[in-house]
Amino acid sequence: MSRVLLFLALGPLAVALAGCETLGEAVPVQVVEPAPRTTAVVQDPEDVKYYPSDEPLRLGTEFLNRGNYGLAERYFQDAVEKAPKDAAAWIGLAASYDRTRRFDLADRAYRQAIRLGGETTQVLNNLGYSYMLRGNLAAARAKFEQALRRDPDNPTINNNLGLLNSSYRIIQREP
Repeated sequence: MSRVLLFLALGPLAVALAGCETLGEAVPVQVVEPAPRTTAVVQDPEDVKYYPSDEPLRLGTEFLNRGNYGLAERYFQDAVEKAPKDAAAWIGLAASYDRTRRFDLADRAYRQAIRLGGETTQVLNNLGYSYMLRGNLAAARAKFEQALRRDPDNPTINNNLGLLNSSYRIIQREP
């Protein structure tokens, strides 16, 4: 009886070894090159640069572009509180103040942006737009022309000058 049990236990093993033709022979191995990565790789935490004002600045810009100036103002204010040396956040804050007609605060924000980043083309253009919103068309033209001298092909500045010129035509009346 024990022979029968041993035969039943070792039988399948014997069949498996008998079916293996390469026992003892070298089997060629095909090396498959890995496919190039197509997904993003997670960065090492030391390589990632996070700035505290990034998210509020992004949201402020998004709401400003959507025309929701009150929310934009709130997010830009948060951005300048978290990163007071971020000129882009100050420019955004000034633009949102312009659109909510808080020109005194806009002037302060523009001064801070100029202090941090200088009188850039963007600041000059935004100041021109601010003056145009206030109705000070002469000051607006001066700022737009100053910005245009720096970047003559800038479509935003050219568009703003077009708006300013159309404002002159509307205001001027025949005697």
